[in-house]
Amino acid sequence: MTASTLLTPLPDAPWVIRSLGRVVDWTVIAIGAVMCVLVFFNVCMHLFGKDLAWVTELGELLMVWVTFLGGACAAQRGSHMAITEFIDKLDAAKRRWADAAVLFACAAMLVLLTKYGWSLVKANWDNQLTVLEWPMAIQYMGMAVGCTATLVFVLFDLWQTVRGVSREQRYPAAD
Repeated sequence: MTASTLLTPLPDAPWVIRSLGRVVDWTVIAIGAVMCVLVFFNVCMHLFGKDLAWVTELGELLMVWVTFLGGACAAQRGSHMAITEFIDKLDAAKRRWADAAVLFACAAMLVLLTKYGWSLVKANWDNQLTVLEWPMAIQYMGMAVGCTATLVFVLFDLWQTVRGVSREQRYPAAD
């Protein structure tokens, strides 16, 4: 089994977007593995009446990162939950523009999240996490990086939608 068969196939995209997608995918897998080991280790420590506060704080930091990067993973595959009862009844042309409108709204929100996310990072280099004593900016960076990656995937999807590429063509593995 090769590394490429372990992950859900990515839709066709330029190599830069596919590469970003793979980096995001493997980062989520690595963070998830680290979180599993940390939590297991801390549970084992509880058997001896011990608790490592740094494990809890690092787990919270990693949870922020994996949450926002996981959102980017879903965005690159068109896997976010959607209620499509109404837009599925539209003809192809109207469906395309409805999809474009939704993607545009998502992109607008992601632009705001990205802008304010990076502002939070910039403003929090002097604040420290309580136990780890790392800059709080590292935790906020998970939101900024995840929203930036998601924005790239959403903008690419919007560009394809406006060009007339159907959802079935954009995401053949999702159906």
